[in-house]
Amino acid sequence: MSSSPQTTPEAAPPSAAERFAAHKAKTPLVTAFVERQKFALDPFQLAAAASVEAGNSVLVAAPTGAGKTIIAEFAIYAAMQGPAAKVFYTAPMKALSNQKYNELVAEYGADQVGLLTGDSNINSGARIVVMTTEVLRNMLYAGSGLLDHLAYVVMDEVHYLADRFRGAVWEEVIIHLPRSVRLIALSATVSNAEEFGDWLQAVRGNTEVIVSEERPVPLDQHVLVRGKLIEMFQTEYRGDTRTVNPEFIRLVQGNSGGHKSRRQREYEKYNRRSLPGHGNLDRAGLVDLLGESDLLPAIFFIFSRVGCDQAVRQVLRSGVRLTTHEERREIREFVDERCRTLLEEDLAVLGYWEWRDGLERGVAAHHAGLLPAFKEVVEELFRRKLVKVVFATETLALGINMPARTVVLEKLEKFNGEARVPITPGEYTQLTGRAGRRGIDVEGHAVIHWREELNAEAVASLASKRTYPLKSSFRPTYNMAVNLIDQFGRGRARTILESSFAQFQADRDVVGLARKVEEQKASLAGYAASMQCHLGDFAAYARVRRELTDLERKSNERTSRANHERRQKRLTELRAEMREHPCHNCPDREKHARWAERWWKLKRSTDQLSRQISERTGAVARVFDRITDVLLEREYLERDSNGALILSKSGIILKRIYGERDLLIAEALRRGLWTTLNPESLAAMASCLVFEPRRDNGNPDERYLPGGAFRDALRASETLWSQLDDAEQAHHLPGSEPLATGLASAMFDWARGEHLDNVLREADMAAGDFVRWCKQTIDLLDQLSMVADAPVAGNARKALDQIRRGIVAYSSI
Repeated sequence: MSSSPQTTPEAAPPSAAERFAAHKAKTPLVTAFVERQKFALDPFQLAAAASVEAGNSVLVAAPTGAGKTIIAEFAIYAAMQGPAAKVFYTAPMKALSNQKYNELVAEYGADQVGLLTGDSNINSGARIVVMTTEVLRNMLYAGSGLLDHLAYVVMDEVHYLADRFRGAVWEEVIIHLPRSVRLIALSATVSNAEEFGDWLQAVRGNTEVIVSEERPVPLDQHVLVRGKLIEMFQTEYRGDTRTVNPEFIRLVQGNSGGHKSRRQREYEKYNRRSLPGHGNLDRAGLVDLLGESDLLPAIFFIFSRVGCDQAVRQVLRSGVRLTTHEERREIREFVDERCRTLLEEDLAVLGYWEWRDGLERGVAAHHAGLLPAFKEVVEELFRRKLVKVVFATETLALGINMPARTVVLEKLEKFNGEARVPITPGEYTQLTGRAGRRGIDVEGHAVIHWREELNAEAVASLASKRTYPLKSSFRPTYNMAVNLIDQFGRGRARTILESSFAQFQADRDVVGLARKVEEQKASLAGYAASMQCHLGDFAAYARVRRELTDLERKSNERTSRANHERRQKRLTELRAEMREHPCHNCPDREKHARWAERWWKLKRSTDQLSRQISERTGAVARVFDRITDVLLEREYLERDSNGALILSKSGIILKRIYGERDLLIAEALRRGLWTTLNPESLAAMASCLVFEPRRDNGNPDERYLPGGAFRDALRASETLWSQLDDAEQAHHLPGSEPLATGLASAMFDWARGEHLDNVLREADMAAGDFVRWCKQTIDLLDQLSMVADAPVAGNARKALDQIRRGIVAYSSI
């Protein structure tokens, strides 16, 4: 009986339920985390979280407001599932650190969360610690015990490493973190995310790059031109580009025909006082229009602190009131509660009553000149939708959680410290990234105030590009040099610097080569250990054998009679030397020899790689070499009995001094230049070392500076600066700016207990600026109190306490 052939039925594809179950099995932590959220995670968020659960580091680049921090929250959640794992959350600014600390305390409780910002030291041993990046860098160099059990480091706003003043700290942290620590790097959308990710992969190991260019809330872009608020682009896309609205082109060319939308008619109604063309913007009229069009809350970006304050006054003078009676009562209660610790005598000096009146009417400014307490109040009231309009400088775009429905750009250029320059596409993206509140708005809105000097095509191009390249600002410092040499020695320190992102961008191959050299050196050490012989130096014996082998191979080559005789003579010598060497009689000789041969081949390969590295640009390492030479000359480094560089007593002090003037401070302490200064004078001296005046502000006449010992110490310090500057110039280093005495008198008076109004008048600066410089002065005094000898250490501590009073001591935490 025959049987027909059997066919196996084709397996049915897995159902949606089966696929979901398989996904849950692979990522149980992500699944549990998602179930706790009030909203569904986007694909890029899920991908990043799954990568973290798989044990990778991640670089997540996404637009402002896209929800990057959910990945950081997942890392914290993952760490908290274990008994001891810790998470450090770093942010570029203290304001961001304070904000994140409050958020995490609300989520996990005050006992689980700490804060370290230089100003604040709260619960530093907690499992979740929020800190500035500088604090983490200092912990890594000091080998702090707080690093024990560290599982994750979140680097929020990691694109900040492009900052020319502080960006190098980000790279130091990334390079020095133990490889076992996973990095969660969160960045704005940058055009070279893959390049940055490749570098992270080279220095950190397994790192996944996840890029999302999708704004969670679409951006609708408008131009305010000739009394009309119109769309910049047509709604439809053509290919990969957006088509500029023809009406926009007609209007800027003077042809104002065409249909007027309701929004345009409303604007004309409220903006009759605006001059045609590029006249002054009637901000009150525009605020009314935005309110009528349901486009509030709004942030007006004005690249000037004075301009922000003037804008608030202009709008308030017009009678604008954007709040209800109930909202005004809530605002007043909140402001009075948050500012209750400010001294009564200081309120008028700070303009408290006018400021509170503006808040009650829904209008405020936000810039670095504001008292930090005032800025925090503005931020919170804006988040609560009680303040409807904020006039801000671009510092607001650096990550503070203040999303708006609309962003208004009054100008498309700003002063960069030297000249007025157009804002870049990256800056435009950062600024307009504030528009559109996720979960609240269907779309965000950007409004550009048209001026006749603008070009329509250029404006449209700026608004459509998303180019924001990340460029390293890394450079070695004296403090960095002594810390690296102390931990790793000069050679390894140099190799580490070859692994910086700066060097990676200068020559991408060097990072891979440097990493390979490091790996091969580790292997060489292992081979060297394996070929050790109890009878003698097997490495020396192996060198004789190798030379003998090489010479024997050449012995059959045709050469002159004289050369042949020389070779034979050398062969005889080597054979004798080999037989006489103690290791020649070792029973494990050939086993050792095999390891020696491996060592020799790897050494030759490693030397070849090292030569390749030295032939490359090597710019960062060359600067390090020059810095090292200066430190040797000034005796901060010395050589041990083996000729290796080690830290001198002065170098150990320099190791603990962080800041732009690290060597100058260390040298002044060594020479005892500040031993005669009392606490007030030492505070004034510290201000001269940290203060950076505006370009148009020179140093005051010496007659207006504190007298007595201060002036003598200042002259000695300035002479020392000149000597160090000469040494740096001789070694082709950039040098530093002279000491800045513009804040000395005001700091001296503040430390003596002078009233705030007199001090601010003396300093000729806003309260927020004064507080910021005071805190930097406090940071330096705190360092002096720990590294200096008596009497400077004691006076530094007294000076610190004398400065930390009134508005300087105020903290919202």
